[in-house]
Amino acid sequence: MKLYYSPGACSLGIHVILEETGQPYQTELVNLREGAQYKPEFVTVNPKSKVPTLERDDGSVLTEYPAIAVWLARGAPEAGLLPSGRDAEAAALEATDYAVSTMHMQGFSRIFRPSNFAPSAADEEQVKERGREIFARGFALMDRALAGREWLAGTYSIADTALFYNEFWAAGRLGMTLPGNCAAHYARMLARPAVQRVMQHEGLA
Repeated sequence: MKLYYSPGACSLGIHVILEETGQPYQTELVNLREGAQYKPEFVTVNPKSKVPTLERDDGSVLTEYPAIAVWLARGAPEAGLLPSGRDAEAAALEATDYAVSTMHMQGFSRIFRPSNFAPSAADEEQVKERGREIFARGFALMDRALAGREWLAGTYSIADTALFYNEFWAAGRLGMTLPGNCAAHYARMLARPAVQRVMQHEGLA
């Protein structure tokens, strides 16, 4: 397998999942800041021009964080990244989707790419503020979900990797103070050997 990634992007969480599963894989850096995602070499792989992108051993390509995460987890059940049981699995998928589709796409994207949401440059600061509100509310909800537990679905799962990359953005890029349970979760993630290897590989350690 080959993971197309950009250092510190949302592909960070998928990179962690790959390390956790122990499956062999390669990585290929896509420099988003230089617009590599729009160049023909990458567009032929993923016309959506985004990471994470996973090229499977048969040459087929899988995109979108939740889909890649579930596919990898089901391929390595011994890693326990997708909880067994109907309720626990639903909790993992619910938290993963919220971290990706709301905290990331609705919150963080407004903060860092306000022009994608603002009708004019004059509206960009208002868009950023709305993004900060969504991001902060997301952490408040995740903090509540973590009350009395170490991991979002009860046991470590794909959901924790999705929250992790948002925590990294908040604490590492925005200088935010995470709410208590999220701060403890972030520390637990950073202590995991798989996460440490990924952070080192991506130059984020």
